Amino acid sequence: MQLAHRPEVLEFLLTRRSRPAKTLPGPGPAHATRETLLQAAARSPDHGKLEPWRFLVLQGAALTRLAEATRERGRARGKDPDKLEKDVSGFVRSPAVIAVVASPKPSEKIPEVEQTLSAGAVCLALLNAALASGWGANWLSSWMAYDPEFLTGQLGLDAGEFVAGFIHIGTETSVPPDRPRPALEQVVTWVDT
Repeated sequence: MQLAHRPEVLEFLLTRRSRPAKTLPGPGPAHATRETLLQAAARSPDHGKLEPWRFLVLQGAALTRLAEATRERGRARGKDPDKLEKDVSGFVRSPAVIAVVASPKPSEKIPEVEQTLSAGAVCLALLNAALASGWGANWLSSWMAYDPEFLTGQLGLDAGEFVAGFIHIGTETSVPPDRPRPALEQVVTWVDT
């Protein structure tokens, strides 16, 4: 079976642009739409079918709780107050945040690095699915994604798990100008022999 040529998909990929999380107010996507976005993300490459990732759909009171927990834990860690408020505001402003949890599985065949890369692919697929659906979206992480106390105490993650990305999704209010992209001659090596 030959795949159909999809120029509109290629055009989307060549022009896609994340939207700053601070410009994504509510409303966010409805429950059914979020499920569709999650289905799209779950189709990401997954060598060995291990599903070395999972989703936490953060909404409503959970976002308020996580904002305050971020502030408290950040102060305890001595984070710069201005930078800390930026981290806090991500949970306060966004109507929907989906945490993609990297959850490596024991495997003799699939190295942990491949499993982590699969979680990153899920983040990008979720981001692109949201953008392609007309929502504004951004992939962020910050220190909370790797802080063991925050991960276990606030998100209920198991040892060895971390957040590959917090995908913020909301109503698009502005389209930022495109940013410089790498020149292909600086990042591509053609190997012929």
